[in-house]
Amino acid sequence: MQKRTFLLRATAAMAFAGFALGGCTTTTGAAKPSSAAVKTEIEQGAYTTLERLYKEVKGSRELVHKANGVLVFPNVVAAGLVVGGEYGKGVLRTGGQTADYYSVASLSVGFQAGAQSKAVVLLFMSREALDKFRNGKGWTAGVDGSVALIKVGANGEVDTSTANNPIQAFVLTNAGLMANLNLEGTKISKLDL
Repeated sequence: MQKRTFLLRATAAMAFAGFALGGCTTTTGAAKPSSAAVKTEIEQGAYTTLERLYKEVKGSRELVHKANGVLVFPNVVAAGLVVGGEYGKGVLRTGGQTADYYSVASLSVGFQAGAQSKAVVLLFMSREALDKFRNGKGWTAGVDGSVALIKVGANGEVDTSTANNPIQAFVLTNAGLMANLNLEGTKISKLDL
């Protein structure tokens, strides 16, 4: 009986998470936005995210400019109740130019309720790491490449002793830079826009 109750609750929680995430990406009664409109929205969000990062974290602009590729997800929405998920769209830039568009998704289990959003900026510091990412048919953090979360020192600047991995990440929330997040298991896939 307890197993059945657990399964019913887990199924209900997953359904709720699916509806919550689905509600973030669907429109009601309106036409689906054009590919150009979606690209423009992603590009504007990425620009705003990078400007905010440069303003809040000293040394971030220099680190971004050193990267071979910069993948910016300006709005990753997380929602759920016990079982949750995250989803967002972003843009990969190489040499200051747009290269491709991607989606990010992950699933989590544990105590959680409600919805929140964050911005994720991945820096591919080596050409090898960038090429492996771009040439794969989907990419999972922690499986296809290790991602190091960049730490900021007491002086408010990028901690250069931790900013030496081939793939690095900044995660921004409304409260500022997050330092205790694990991106392992996050799946990134190329979008057909």
